[in-house]
Amino acid sequence: MRFGIAFKLGLLLASFSLVAMGTVGYYAYASGRAALLTAAQRDLLTATQVLGRNFQASIDEVAGDALLLASLAAGNDKKLLADTFTALMAVNPQYFQIRLIGADDHGLELVRVDRDGDKLARVPAGDLQEKAHYAYVFNTLQLGRGQVYLSDITLNHEEGAHSGLHKPTVRVATPVLAGDGKVRGLVVINLDLNGLFARLKSDLPNAYQLYLSNHWGDYLIHPDPAEAFGFDKGRRIFIQEFFQPVAALIDGKSASVVTSIEGMQQATSGLVAAFVRLPYGGSVEKKFVILGLSQPLENVVRETSQLGWTTVQMILALSVMAVLLAWLVSRAVTGPLRNMVGAMSMFSKEQVIIELPSARKDEIGLLASSLNDMQNTIVANMRELNESRQTLTHLAQHDSLTGLPNRALFDDRLRQAVSQARRDQTRLALLFVDLDGFKAINDTCGHHVGDLLLSAVAKQMQACVRNVDTVGRLGGDEFVVLLTHVEGDQDALLVAGKICTALNQPFDLDGGSLVISASIGVAVYPEHGSDELTLSKSADAAMYLAKVSGGNRVRLFGQ
Repeated sequence: MRFGIAFKLGLLLASFSLVAMGTVGYYAYASGRAALLTAAQRDLLTATQVLGRNFQASIDEVAGDALLLASLAAGNDKKLLADTFTALMAVNPQYFQIRLIGADDHGLELVRVDRDGDKLARVPAGDLQEKAHYAYVFNTLQLGRGQVYLSDITLNHEEGAHSGLHKPTVRVATPVLAGDGKVRGLVVINLDLNGLFARLKSDLPNAYQLYLSNHWGDYLIHPDPAEAFGFDKGRRIFIQEFFQPVAALIDGKSASVVTSIEGMQQATSGLVAAFVRLPYGGSVEKKFVILGLSQPLENVVRETSQLGWTTVQMILALSVMAVLLAWLVSRAVTGPLRNMVGAMSMFSKEQVIIELPSARKDEIGLLASSLNDMQNTIVANMRELNESRQTLTHLAQHDSLTGLPNRALFDDRLRQAVSQARRDQTRLALLFVDLDGFKAINDTCGHHVGDLLLSAVAKQMQACVRNVDTVGRLGGDEFVVLLTHVEGDQDALLVAGKICTALNQPFDLDGGSLVISASIGVAVYPEHGSDELTLSKSADAAMYLAKVSGGNRVRLFGQ
């Protein structure tokens, strides 16, 4: 049987169209998949970096609590101290235990409050234990005033630890010094590592999985709890054995890595993962931890997979029509396919959308419409990923309640302002503002009113300064103000007095009126500190003197 030229031409054109459409479909699938994968890796790395900064900020907050408790412990009122421990644990569910351990009697615990399920229990004197043989005790006792010891992340095997027993924990400790400088003991806060990260990760998508390892690479947190703390069970399970690029973080060759793993033994669709190296502990030990997030690769490329299958179906349908309608295919298919290939090439290289003609009521029009939808979907996904990254970056730098710069952003602006003032030989002022009696308002009126008051205080303080100045919130009822280009002490004291007066006015909140005052400490660069750390300590010290002098006043450092 002989085949005519029409059949041969139709078959040839059908073959050409099949190849062309297959190329377009594969190229569109591959470029879309690559673009989504790159965007997902970038977004995942941003989320990991934000999570890392929040983790370090949380550790700093715990250290601040420990220092505060150490200053209270010097008063030697055990009942008051136990009540303070209980109150602090009530508002910090990630605290397993807070203790005051004496320097004498083999490190005997003097005051101890444990979390026991949903309850907080003060351990009676007969059950208090000697802890001098633990590293976190004798290491902390060697520190000076204001220094904080951060233990390795381990499982808590101290008997009688109630809810914290056999749970991952970090011990944050600081010495308690008497007025003569003699070490009387130490305050230790046991931090629930899993609870801390559960809180930090609560705003992230549920598909994200968390990893944490020590500086050797041993898993401390893993999606499968059986993989964590292998060294505590007689075996070592290293993160770099599974995620090989993480070895560069452990060796100190890189600060962050992103990777994609496909064809894994235990996950058919693979993973997209990002890891960062975070400093941990003191600067002398130079220890660090590896923090990572991953999500299933299938979640990232699901839409491109569906589009690929749709493209295959359309290619098969169009190839059959090409055999029957060779003359139509030869005129109507070749030109549009070239346009599609060019559009996909431009989109892959430069992410420029070229609208393909989809008005045709045939398979070519359907293909063009699908490719248009694919381009728009990919661009929309990338836009959402960018917006999510920008939102995460903003949340990492601003206080969620007041919208003011948080500690990390304020410290960065202070660092830049000091550098600029040093170069220009100008002055700047730093104000530490602490609200008087805020805890009593929280206790009597509730946290909702307390939050409204903090937001109102933030607005009042911003109204008292220039646009070039910065008002930040360190946490709780502690605020800071950075005044740039001040002529002298009186300029700073004038602004501080303005803030003090403004905050002493009644606030109308939730149907009631509240009156509050503030203790403000002022330090001026360079007279009271030639760097940001010294300047901050001076302002803090001045604020403390204003507070102990009765509050509702401004105090310049050194006066």
